[in-house]
Amino acid sequence: MSFKMSCFGYIAAIIGCFAVLFGTTQTIFAADPCAKTDEGCWRRELAKVEAEIKEKQQVLKSKQLERTSYERDVAILDAKIAEAQLKIKAKTISIEHLSQDIGTKLQTIDTLNDKIESGKQSLAQLIRKTDELDNITIPEIVLGNDNLSDALADVNSYNSIKNALAQLFIKVRENKSSTEAEKKILDAKKANELDAKKVIEAEKKIVEQNEAKKRALVKAAKTEESAYQQVINDREKAAAQIRSMIFALRDTDGIKFGDALAFAEEAQKKTGVRPAFLLAILMQETNLGKNLGSCYLKDTTTGSGVGMNTGTPFAKVMKPDRDVQPFLQIMKALGRDAFTTRVSCPQSIGYGGAMGPAQFIPSTWIMYSKSVATGVGRSVADPWNPEDAFMASSMFLRDIGAAGGTYTGEMNAACRYFSGKVCSASAFANTYGTQVMQKATTIQTTMIDPLDI
Repeated sequence: MSFKMSCFGYIAAIIGCFAVLFGTTQTIFAADPCAKTDEGCWRRELAKVEAEIKEKQQVLKSKQLERTSYERDVAILDAKIAEAQLKIKAKTISIEHLSQDIGTKLQTIDTLNDKIESGKQSLAQLIRKTDELDNITIPEIVLGNDNLSDALADVNSYNSIKNALAQLFIKVRENKSSTEAEKKILDAKKANELDAKKVIEAEKKIVEQNEAKKRALVKAAKTEESAYQQVINDREKAAAQIRSMIFALRDTDGIKFGDALAFAEEAQKKTGVRPAFLLAILMQETNLGKNLGSCYLKDTTTGSGVGMNTGTPFAKVMKPDRDVQPFLQIMKALGRDAFTTRVSCPQSIGYGGAMGPAQFIPSTWIMYSKSVATGVGRSVADPWNPEDAFMASSMFLRDIGAAGGTYTGEMNAACRYFSGKVCSASAFANTYGTQVMQKATTIQTTMIDPLDI
């Protein structure tokens, strides 16, 4: 046998090994019978806990309809505590299951990466060998063999290697595609795990707060009825103070927190967006307004304007080809003066021109105005009207992923509200999103939960 045939035999052996290697790719994704059993157990356990949660919610509803009394209030708190504890249990089960899935996905990705790397090395080896053989002519093959049959065998083996090389390219690409798909699934599971952990954190706080309330009631009940009544009076007084607090809004007068919460709860019925999160967005926009100020549009051709309080000229108050005409259309429908109506001043990057508490630019408000008008029961929606602004903001947040109420969904929706991109795409947006989520937690625990007396 000639030297070249030995090379062909060596390369063919490599191909044979990789045929076995890539032929096992599908077994990575095969379901483990034990995993199926665990999945069934997990689902049954979760369904049981969810059924218990519904049962506690029914107890809570029935107790809330009873006349105010020590027993009624303790029963309500007990139901809330039990419900929160069951939610913690449900999310703990989910996290355990997700952790197993994440471990499996990481192993799958590692295996696929090993296959890709091995495939790349063998491809490089095959390419080098075929390149060497490409430089050998047919006469050289014939002259290098003792007889014609050996030469023909060399040529046939060479063509087989070429075909096998093409197949290896396909397999490497397939494994790369599988790896990318597995990574996407892994990212989704990690997000779900983070959401579950955030729910547990929130429910633990609820348990702590309700346990404290319960201790106060028990302490009051042990003394005398008047002491218990004082606890109730204090709670009602605190709730009244919260409702009467002024909730500041950007580019318009503030409103009572009770009214703001009512607008947010009405918007939630239409969109599913959590009231605390919506209020946090609007609070964040108001804080930004204090730093950036308000402007008036002065030139409809260039979009330039001036600062409302200082008269300082600004070149990019409104983007002329995108927002000026929609803005004039909105002003006409509302009967407002386009040149004395406040809009946001431009930031260091980009244009200003955003309107009212929700800070919609005119071209975006036009897209939502009819739905907002229908939602609040008016013929024309007004971006400076708090109720309209709340509804518009809630609809927009729903459309960018906040309706589910998960931590990652709300966080990314906040970043998109600010920049149009998810949090990881912009450091500035990430800061905005983090601050919104912190505000939402504060609003929920210190302003909304205390109203549930």
